[in-house]
Amino acid sequence: MSLVAIESCRSYSFEETQLVMKKVIEDIGGLDFVEPGMTVGVKLNLVAAAKPDKATTTHPQLVAHLVTMLKEKGARVILGDSPGGLYNDATMTHIYNQCGITALEELGAELNRDYSVEDVTFPEATVLKSFQYTAWLSKCDVVINFCKLKSHGMMGMSCAAKNMFGTIPGITKPQYHYRFPDINQFSDMLLDLDAYSKPIISIVDAVVGMEGNGPTAGKPKAIGAILASKDMHAMDLVCANIIGLDREGVPTLQAAYRRGLIPDSVESIETTNPVENFVVPDFDTLKTHSSLLFSDTFGGGSFGKAFEKIAGKLLRAQPKVNKVECVGCKKCKEICPASAITMVDKLPVIDREKCIKCFCCQEFCPKGAMKVSKSWLMKLIK
Repeated sequence: MSLVAIESCRSYSFEETQLVMKKVIEDIGGLDFVEPGMTVGVKLNLVAAAKPDKATTTHPQLVAHLVTMLKEKGARVILGDSPGGLYNDATMTHIYNQCGITALEELGAELNRDYSVEDVTFPEATVLKSFQYTAWLSKCDVVINFCKLKSHGMMGMSCAAKNMFGTIPGITKPQYHYRFPDINQFSDMLLDLDAYSKPIISIVDAVVGMEGNGPTAGKPKAIGAILASKDMHAMDLVCANIIGLDREGVPTLQAAYRRGLIPDSVESIETTNPVENFVVPDFDTLKTHSSLLFSDTFGGGSFGKAFEKIAGKLLRAQPKVNKVECVGCKKCKEICPASAITMVDKLPVIDREKCIKCFCCQEFCPKGAMKVSKSWLMKLIK
């Protein structure tokens, strides 16, 4: 298992971020894999057209330092992502501009303008044997995964493993939620994507993360760290610990554990600095229903499984609209993969029987009006 580099970084100032970015990359062996003329694709988190201070996307100041280091090695650098919604030049130009990424062209970086897709067959996958993939990454010699540490309505946490979902063309993403409605299957799908993409290193912007109604409408939360590793799943386990989650609270980590990719706990992972020095005790997260397993508690068998099924329904969070904040734009209705949302008096109404709790409506609501609502039982427990 690879080393996870974690260093303190308290601001996005040029001087501090330059120093820390160089340090974490040097800690994991540097950029010696880069050869002159090589094309390096940097997969960012550009999930929405949001200003950097919203803590929704990878901060451009950190990306700027990575671009400079790669260019010094003689690499061609392409920056990109495929957020939910239309995947075309008009959409991406707006996102690049809003997220502060356009300015990085001055450093010699290219912004991805190749919106073609390719059909992939991946027989060694656990569940994702075939899928559509953003073709620009296939044309790169190596891929770097540069994510943002955030809370997530469906997955508990958005970090390195979840970030690679952006390799699926934007408008087709809801299909994958419907194709893999079970959270464990969805997690296996994400890990299959990670295995196919094979990012050579992963970097986490955790200087300021997002808590609460993440991954797009939460609140910025100071964390004060930058992380890097060749092992994205080990790094995700460290990040989960930092924001108060354990392996059981993040479905992608559970999937990684089932595959033997991570140890049982963060204590078994080698880090450059003690993880406990970075823990944010009051980080607002929502543990997913997958962590609330009862079958083992009752010795397995039919009773344990039946109890787990009932408890899962009672404890599981669900999307709920804030009627005051909703503007009736219909984005949630349009993106819902299960067609569970109808508009009544210009407000979304969710059919709970149809809802697969993928939280696409919550993630892509432009006003943040769709919230992650905890069940009455979960509120009582807390």
